[in-house]
Amino acid sequence: MNVYDKANELASLIKQSDEYKAYDKIKDEVYEDEQNKRMIKDYKKLQFEAQAAYLTGQEPAPELLEKIQKMGEVLQFNPKITEFFSAEYKFNTLVSDVYKIIGEACDVGANMFDED
Repeated sequence: MNVYDKANELASLIKQSDEYKAYDKIKDEVYEDEQNKRMIKDYKKLQFEAQAAYLTGQEPAPELLEKIQKMGEVLQFNPKITEFFSAEYKFNTLVSDVYKIIGEACDVGANMFDED
């Protein structure tokens, strides 16, 4: 058995999943509108900046968090963008679950925080 062949098979199955199809469809619809596309990318960039701060042990600037909150409130009023974020969340959950299954099967990081 070739692991790479199975990985390619898994990738194909993921692309055939309902989660991926729904995400891909709504993404295309939302990104047709340049303003929607720009707002989503700007929002994700701000979220990334906040996450980067947390990962380095810092607290994100209050202005950044306020910007994220305000932008999130604006985005909620657009039903297509709300649908996009929902579909993206469901697809990311699928991918995360697959990664978790693989990690557990290989004992990758499973005992990282266990005390000896």
